[in-house]
Amino acid sequence: MNLEKISNEEKLKLCQKYYYGGFALLPFLWIVNTIWFYKEAFMKPPYPEQACIRRYIIRSAIGGCIWIAGLTAWIVIFQRNRAEWGATADQISFIIPKGIP
Repeated sequence: MNLEKISNEEKLKLCQKYYYGGFALLPFLWIVNTIWFYKEAFMKPPYPEQACIRRYIIRSAIGGCIWIAGLTAWIVIFQRNRAEWGATADQISFIIPKGIP
């Protein structure tokens, strides 16, 4: 979709839908929202809806960063403790245990 072809009110509604969609267990929408509307929020000449769009973009960026940090932390914790938790004999394993105790 070309953002140049839709009205400013429609841009605000779309940005708002993506923001709230991130809370519906789809946090990648926050990242998409941030990337897609960044220029609209920070680089275009001012217009009435821009302040609201900017707020949604900032909040989406924060939510996306928190989500990525949490996911990364979980992956690291799981990979370090998977042998202790009993997840060593799966078929899709990328880490090969060094030895069997």
